[in-house]
Formats: sequence, structure tokens, C-alpha cells
Amino acid sequence: MKAAFLPDRGVVKVTGETARDFLNGLITTDTARLQPGSGRFGALLTPQGKIIVDFLITEAPSGHGGGFLIDCPKVLAQALTDKLSFYRLRAKVGIENLSDSLGVLAVWDGDVALKPDLTFADPRNTRLGLRILVPAALAQKAADLIGAELVDSSAYEAHRIAVGAPRGGLDFIYGDAFPHETNMDRLSGVDFDKGCYVGQEVVSRMQHRGTARTRTVRVLLDGPAPEPGSAITAGDKSVGTMGSAADHHGLALIRIDRASEALEAGAPLTAGGLSIRIAEPDELRTTPRQTVA
Repeated sequence: MKAAFLPDRGVVKVTGETARDFLNGLITTDTARLQPGSGRFGALLTPQGKIIVDFLITEAPSGHGGGFLIDCPKVLAQALTDKLSFYRLRAKVGIENLSDSLGVLAVWDGDVALKPDLTFADPRNTRLGLRILVPAALAQKAADLIGAELVDSSAYEAHRIAVGAPRGGLDFIYGDAFPHETNMDRLSGVDFDKGCYVGQEVVSRMQHRGTARTRTVRVLLDGPAPEPGSAITAGDKSVGTMGSAADHHGLALIRIDRASEALEAGAPLTAGGLSIRIAEPDELRTTPRQTVA
């Protein structure tokens, strides 16, 4: 079993008697289904339905003051704090950026018999394991407690890429991507049966009409990895953009119609002059409507 402290992740806390309803009216996931020890994947969107920030969220037990803890990109933690404060109006909630004192430990490739406080399963994919919210200074202690080897965060990055979980800022651009483009609908990040939230109409319309033309897909690399942001082409036609890569695996934002045409025609895909292959061509197909369990 491996564990890695993720220096790129921060934590925002939302507390107060109306915190659950406050968040539920803003984000893509259903906070009514949250409880201590569980986690959900979600995002705060623009009114136009594009991702401002995506995150994992868990409910803190009463021993930790209750409320909700949001595991988000550290570089966006203060912006998320400010954005939630903007929406607060008269809601009786407190919003605080805890990123200087609390971080994220990812744990994978094993079973944990004893779970420390603030531990929850990553809801995006069972292979992504657990998240433990812990100060950086206690990362080694937490790893020892659960019997995991503490490794560099690059090992988790390689695992994340192989599993197929996109990372904002590398695999898509915040403020420019819809949830369907980053597979949030396939990674339990959007609850289509909950009430309204910011951007809900656009996301719901894309879901029911099947209008998502771009998807994040896993790719295989036979040689060196193209630079993130490199244009992916089939002949002289652009079909997408390369994202992050490690250990001959990568993620790419692909126009599914153009990529499908290229595959049917037998045209090779390249990025930055380097060959890439779609890992699972079936991922280019539109899937039936799903809801979050």
C-alpha cells in the first residue's frame, strides 16, 4: 500500500447551521448524501456551466467541529473561499481556507484496517483509494498508522493518470471546460436528480441531449510524452489537446467525432510530433444517462 502527501491540494472548510443547504444550492453534487467518513466529487460552476473549481468534499465529524471540508487545488483554495463568500449573502455559514494547516494524503493499492479521522474513499474510482485530511507534518505518522509506504507525490500522479482521473490546470483549463468534457458525469461528480445549482441548466441540457462533443480520454505513449497543451492531430486535422502523462500513459481532451473519424480511417494520432494511441476507443462513444449513486 502506498501513500503520498499531495502538495498541490488545499482544504476549505464551510460551517454553520445552514451549511449543507447553502452548498447544495451551489455545487454539482448532493450534500444531503454526505456524512462523516464519506466523500463526494463535485464542482462549482459558472452560470454558463463551466468549471470554476472541482473538488472532493466530506463532512467533518463533531469532534472536528462539524461542517464540510473541501479537498481542492491549493492554488484555487482562496479563490474558492472568496467565491463561496460572495454567494453567502445572509446565509448563516462560515467559510475558511485551512490550506496552511491542513492538507491531503492519498492512499492506494491496499486495504486500511484502521482509518484515521477525516478519512474517506475517493468517490471517482475505487482504484484511487482513500483521502486523509492531515497536516503535512503528520503525513509520515498517518502513513505509519495505516501501514503504508510514504512515497513521492509523483507516484500518485502516475497512478491518477493511469486510472484516468483528469486534473484541472493540466488536463483541462478551469473556466473553459464543461463537466462532461472532464468526465465528471462518469466519475460520480454530477447528481442529475438533485435540485438546482449554479450552471445546472446547461449541464442538464448537455446530459439529456447528448451534446458533449469533447471528452477526456486515456492515451498510450510508445515513446517520450508530448508536452501538456500540445495539439493532437490526425493528418492535418486537429482532434484535441494533450494533457498530463507519466509511465507511457496519458490523458487527452479529444473531439470525439473527429477522433472517431480518424480511427475509422486508420489515420495515426500525433501530439507535438510524437505518436499517441487511444487506450480504449469505446471511451469515445456516448454513454447512456447516468445519475450519482
